Amino acid sequence: MKKILTLLTLAGVAVSGYAEPKTPPNVIVFLADDLGYGDLGCYGNRIIQTPNIDKLASEGVRMTDCHSGGTVCSPSRAALLTGRNPYRSGFFYIHSRDTFLKDEEVTLAEVLKEKGYETAFWGKWHLSTLEKNPNYTHPGPGEQGFDYWMGTTLNSFPAHGGPSNPKRFIKNGEPLGEVGGWYCDVIVDDAREWLKSKRNKEKPFFMYVCSHEPHTPIDPPAEYSAKYDNPWVDQLEKENKYGTVARPKKDISEYKKDYYGTVQQLDDAVGRLMQTLEEQGLAENTLVLFTSDNGPETPVTFLESGGQWEDPIRDKCFGTPGELRGMKRYPYEGGHRVPGIARLPGKIPAGSESDVLFNGCDILPTVCGLVDAPVPEGRNIDGVDAFNAFLDKTVTRQENAVWFFPHHGDTWYMMPQVSMREGKYSLIGWLPQRDPDVQTLDQWLANNDPVRFELYDLELDPGQGNDIADKYPETVATMAKKMTVLWREMRDEGLAGKKK
Repeated sequence: MKKILTLLTLAGVAVSGYAEPKTPPNVIVFLADDLGYGDLGCYGNRIIQTPNIDKLASEGVRMTDCHSGGTVCSPSRAALLTGRNPYRSGFFYIHSRDTFLKDEEVTLAEVLKEKGYETAFWGKWHLSTLEKNPNYTHPGPGEQGFDYWMGTTLNSFPAHGGPSNPKRFIKNGEPLGEVGGWYCDVIVDDAREWLKSKRNKEKPFFMYVCSHEPHTPIDPPAEYSAKYDNPWVDQLEKENKYGTVARPKKDISEYKKDYYGTVQQLDDAVGRLMQTLEEQGLAENTLVLFTSDNGPETPVTFLESGGQWEDPIRDKCFGTPGELRGMKRYPYEGGHRVPGIARLPGKIPAGSESDVLFNGCDILPTVCGLVDAPVPEGRNIDGVDAFNAFLDKTVTRQENAVWFFPHHGDTWYMMPQVSMREGKYSLIGWLPQRDPDVQTLDQWLANNDPVRFELYDLELDPGQGNDIADKYPETVATMAKKMTVLWREMRDEGLAGKKK
């Protein structure tokens, strides 16, 4: 391995000992892209047909307070693999030439590989540049602990050629050229083949499968779209909520069928993977965790002037956070509360529901607890062993869960930068507005703390429509102090790492 790992259990992160020593459980994490909290049938969607994911929920636990580690793609993926708030790893926004998962970060794949697991990754990586570049080199999945991998780098499909017949897949370091099929089908089919014939069947395994669906551009097979092109869907669409975020001024309703079809296509792909797991006799001893990297995409971006910037590629975005406020990028709940389904027969009760908070940073320490592996030493690990959340039992945290939206301050008046949970309360915080002519983004982050706050009681107001900050000033003051401490600590660690 590229790193010499010294591993132990950090204080406050308990090793739970769920695994049976002779039969260590396999682990599959399936990460959808921009899938909203309200996009699945088992989460209340009345339009989209998701029987396979709904079945997965009926066989395990459906979490109602599950969160991604960030509000956009790269930060949430960094949190999932490292157990650390993404700001600590320098992910203030999405991957770029200068922002990538550093070699010194210790990933879940590396921890499990050290424990004797075979590790494999498929799909959207978005933590470093996978293509060979003469001007710089980024560590990819192979350097971050994955024995086998097949993935893509970029956030935008135009460079890939679209969701059908993608052109930029790289497998174990070698470009594949154009690959026939749709993205989610391509990665799942290769993953199924790996399960059947390519893995070492003497070892337990960790599979990390990341679809690009339902991220833009959205272009499913015609037979999927056709299922949602009818008056019944038109009527139900009127009931959909979009996080209280305004929709485009133009009529984009003709495109809803494509979004709904894409989610059903993704559901079918998940179903095929689960079927292969069953056929290989692996389902009974495999933890399957299905979730999303952030809330659903918005068709418009709001400008400081009060206007809207419309991006045609997002006209097909009909994802919903259900009753929650906010969408992708928003620190409100709709930006990071996502579907979360976990199945492990004999350990997680079938058909159960949990309203205990589970965060993307919890995945690494929770899996470590499950397989009796120590978490990385000498790292600030923000997640905890939260297996109890799968059982609807209390999870003890030493720190509050926090989420950041790393925008540049241009939508300051309407878009907060920070949210923090403490029990039933959600505190929302704004930094002071940035003057781009005076401060760079890093200068703005380094020299400012949250200065304005909203407070919501999520038990009474899950849609965050009633700000009670004026009613509970002492609660705001106490939580704001904690938020500021965490903000400074995580931000400063990330900025220091970027200067190396």
